[in-house]
Amino acid sequence: MDQHQEYPLRLRINGEDRQFRVESWVTLLDLLRERAGLTGTKKGCDHGQCGACTVLLDGKRINSCLTLAVMHDGREVRTVEGLAEGDALHPLQQAFIDCDAFQCGYCTPGQLCSAAGLIAEGQAKSVDDVRELMSGNLCRCGAYPQITRAVTQVMGIEGKPGEGDKAFTTGPVLA
Repeated sequence: MDQHQEYPLRLRINGEDRQFRVESWVTLLDLLRERAGLTGTKKGCDHGQCGACTVLLDGKRINSCLTLAVMHDGREVRTVEGLAEGDALHPLQQAFIDCDAFQCGYCTPGQLCSAAGLIAEGQAKSVDDVRELMSGNLCRCGAYPQITRAVTQVMGIEGKPGEGDKAFTTGPVLA
């Protein structure tokens, strides 16, 4: 029988301290879904291209399918299940409902976590900024206008796409 080494792992997930023993190849996404029982985070492409698996790691947006769980010992993870406070929805969750910002709902958990991270980052100042900074989260149903409206509503940003005061840039391009 082939023995696989497991490593101890401590994470604070949605405010709760959790301990696991995981093999070195287990992704954070698989740990959350299969071992922590948090199935809100979705496995879409499993290649970091769709954003369905977006969670917050120490408050920053991350594609959980692209990172190994053992790399994050002692860190804090917030999933879509951790956005609400008891029965009170997070303002983004309520805005997604109010703006009808989902259709099939598959991308919604990743969209919500990405939007929460975007707001915390504080870089978005216009509708165009929100659209650009959320561009890593795909919606196969095409609910982008409603998603943008929900996020900008929570942020208090008014306007229409193309009305930003300056072009968005991600910074210098390294050759």
